Amino acid sequence: MATYTEQVGSKLNNLLEKTYDAEKGFKKAAENVQNSALKNYFNQKAQERYEFGHELKGEIKSFNQDVDKGGSLIGDAHRAWMDVKKVFSSDNEESMLEEAIRGEKSAVEEYEEVINETSLPMSTKNILEKQKTTITNGLSNIKSLEDLR
Repeated sequence: MATYTEQVGSKLNNLLEKTYDAEKGFKKAAENVQNSALKNYFNQKAQERYEFGHELKGEIKSFNQDVDKGGSLIGDAHRAWMDVKKVFSSDNEESMLEEAIRGEKSAVEEYEEVINETSLPMSTKNILEKQKTTITNGLSNIKSLEDLR
């Protein structure tokens, strides 16, 4: 049986921090686009990450580990970069969508790393697998939005 260690807690807190960053990034992207389909997509992804965060926090707490608060400095810098791109980009919607795709691909890799390299309790593994699948399915669906520009 897998045990919940401080190392697992640390990895989940790192994933939680990136989930906060993604939520804020999707909100920022929604603010930076005019296309209503893209705006709705980004808002839906922000809500999805909000829900992911609550699931992860609940799982971390259920194993009596401390939950980290807030996002990362890297995430703050990325959102600032999105604002700069908005100012200088001639095709704002496309650049925001490209950033979203890049971020989602990175998230899938991070989930896979935690799932594959850590001895996880079954409940934790199930949550992470479900969230990773949601992100992967979203990447498949995002291709249709690329045609909206």
